[in-house]
Amino acid sequence: MEGTAHAMPADLAVIGLGPYGLPLAQAAVAAGIPTIGYRTGPEEGSLSAAEQRRMLAQGFRTTANPAELGRVRTAVICAPTPRGTDGGLDLSQVESAARTLAARLRPHTTVVLESPCPRGPRRGRCCGCSNRVRACARDAISTSPTPQPGRPRQPRPHPANTPKVIGGLTPACTESAAAFYGRITDKVVRARGLREAETVQLLETNFRHVNIALVNEMAALCHDLGIDLWDVLRCAETKPFGFHPFRPGPGVGGHAVTQDLTAHAGRTLRMAELAQEVNSRMPRYVVQRAAALLNEHGKSARGARVLLLGVTYKPDLADQRGAPAQEIAVRLMELGASVSYHDPHVPAWNVLDRPVPRADSLYEAAADADLTILLQQHRTYDLQGLSVKAQLLLDTRGATPTGAAHRL
Repeated sequence: MEGTAHAMPADLAVIGLGPYGLPLAQAAVAAGIPTIGYRTGPEEGSLSAAEQRRMLAQGFRTTANPAELGRVRTAVICAPTPRGTDGGLDLSQVESAARTLAARLRPHTTVVLESPCPRGPRRGRCCGCSNRVRACARDAISTSPTPQPGRPRQPRPHPANTPKVIGGLTPACTESAAAFYGRITDKVVRARGLREAETVQLLETNFRHVNIALVNEMAALCHDLGIDLWDVLRCAETKPFGFHPFRPGPGVGGHAVTQDLTAHAGRTLRMAELAQEVNSRMPRYVVQRAAALLNEHGKSARGARVLLLGVTYKPDLADQRGAPAQEIAVRLMELGASVSYHDPHVPAWNVLDRPVPRADSLYEAAADADLTILLQQHRTYDLQGLSVKAQLLLDTRGATPTGAAHRL
């Protein structure tokens, strides 16, 4: 995504153009804020090509010149923090972005950290770079964590329709960040301080994990008892109070930090630990259900042709961070299945560093596969038509019409 090399001076720099940075830049440009984007590494954005072209037409541009970062009034660090092999977050791009920014900031610049970070590194490593700049910036540096939205039954989250929780290093920092976000979002919520704002994300993330874990356990229990969980959920949702609907699924994607305060408190969030344990078992459970379905229809998982539909962790986006499709594919391959996939947002997909065959024609692939597994309910999928074409369909999202597929 490239803009013009010569354009008006930018008011905002978005550092990191992945799933956090691009939507923020899009909202800023739509609000009339002159914006530049600065890449921190190879990043996969979450906007369509048409949306990106519209941003460029509105004046957005990218730059590889770090000197331009010193000319803006607001800089937002949105560098990715992917999970490493040990399960921890890799903060190298965030730290590099903070150092690059610190060397070039001018006085009175507002700096905001939106990258997902554990509480300790956010304050220690990232803010450590900011603290060295605070003297230059005259205490006008704000560090504001951003909770990851995505609650059930809500429209697609976007910076403009998601309330922004702000917590700065100082009250002046908070007000500076609030003034910026007030230009692009409908509601700004001021936390008492940085630690409170950070803990908002901890609470929201664990709230989701715990409730998703509950319905995931209910899914397995109801299947064993021959109870239609999806009808149970439909009825429970009619209660106007005391019930918040969540859906079971093949696993929890993304990489929001679930317990990043516990190391500092000397205690754990036991319920969050159990939720993580339950949710991490779901890919294995999906594969067990898949193998059982094949057996019930006289087929073995070994040599079976299995088509996976939707390999992203959110519907209608290309974001694959932590998507359960990876583990499900690996486990199916370990059973000897021949795995292919279809996803309108993912033109190429690798598992174990090997490319997985992509189905060009969805209906033909579903008709040819011994088993089709719906992992993500992209809007473009005609689930009614798919249920007619597929030989055998396992719906892990409860998205197909009642009776049209085997549901989780």
